[in-house]
Amino acid sequence: MAAYICEICGMSVGSMTCGKCGKELVHDTITTDEGETVHVSKCPDGHGMVKSPMCCAQDMTCSAQ
Repeated sequence: MAAYICEICGMSVGSMTCGKCGKELVHDTITTDEGETVHVSKCPDGHGMVKSPMCCAQDMTCSAQ
């Protein structure tokens, strides 16, 4: 299970699931057209992805994949 953790305050977010199939989202990264790496959580069945959670005005880091 991926857990996202705020490096500033320690807040954490556990598993997130896909609203279509109910499967746990998996951590991944994508590269934008500008070359920036963005952390995302993806549905393993290809139903979509969301940007990683934010806390304290910054992206939370992922502790496991």
